Amino acid sequence: MIITRTPFRISFIGGGSDMPSYYKRFPGCVLSSTINKFMYIASHRFFDKNKVRLKYSKTETIQNINNIKHPIFREVLKKFNFEGGIEFSSIADVPSGTGMGSSSSFTVGLLHNAYVNRKKYVSKETLARDACEIEIDILNEPIGKQDQYAASYGGINAIQFNTDDSVNVEKIYLKKSILTELERNLVLFYTGEKRAAHTILEEQKRNLLQDKYAGYMKHMVSLVNEAKSFLINNKLDDFARTLSENWEIKKKLSSNVSNEMIDRIYRVAMKNGAIGGKLLGAGESGFFLFYCPYKKQQILEDKIGLKKFDFKFESEGSKVIHYSDED
Repeated sequence: MIITRTPFRISFIGGGSDMPSYYKRFPGCVLSSTINKFMYIASHRFFDKNKVRLKYSKTETIQNINNIKHPIFREVLKKFNFEGGIEFSSIADVPSGTGMGSSSSFTVGLLHNAYVNRKKYVSKETLARDACEIEIDILNEPIGKQDQYAASYGGINAIQFNTDDSVNVEKIYLKKSILTELERNLVLFYTGEKRAAHTILEEQKRNLLQDKYAGYMKHMVSLVNEAKSFLINNKLDDFARTLSENWEIKKKLSSNVSNEMIDRIYRVAMKNGAIGGKLLGAGESGFFLFYCPYKKQQILEDKIGLKKFDFKFESEGSKVIHYSDED
């Protein structure tokens, strides 16, 4: 049996600049961190050597991998020419469609598991690149590259997306005291909604081809260096304000990024202790991230009326947590 563990991520600044419709014209950059919420992929021998069994929210038992309904499972298994006698299953700490990059964590974790199953070493760069190829090039999903690289590498990173399609990952190392304070003062709230991001991302993808919207995105990208400097120099209140500045710009990129409920949550938070914040993911639902001094978080939680979702930072990225030979 092989089990891989791949983290989810929270994106701070620059989300959307990782989409080809933007970075093919102008370099993009995203500041993000992985957290201790994970996608687990397990594989082990299946008793029927002529069939493959897949367990996720549904169960598929198939003889021909081309008939797999789950698109990511299908393309990964095709890539490695799995024919039968194996079972894959997935377990996630967080629901899909909540803005934490779960789809890409699934893809990275499944690829990692498949490479180990084939007894092949795989680098973090290869994992991320392969995941992008499957999700963006093969399946034509209207998404960017940040989630795949965040899930693969782990940690706090500034991830740059270059016009030639290359990607640079800059690891951000913070003093332990800064990291502890940042972790203590960041708070997540679950809005209780899930959404399919496709509609929002398709509109954003089209808009980024226009100079006006590309200008908004350039402003967001410029905030990455500011936010990095604030983190490294322990100016965390200033870092928090860049989250809000990023959020205000992001709302201009698509008509579906926010809604009345999301705007209300943000207003209540900012009146009750939050210094800055933003919605994670494409928009309209999922998790809201706020920077709020710890001593004010109980007031914030009471006023906002949503349950706080505890988390810690993670620095390892996708990894194998169990390997046993079944021969």
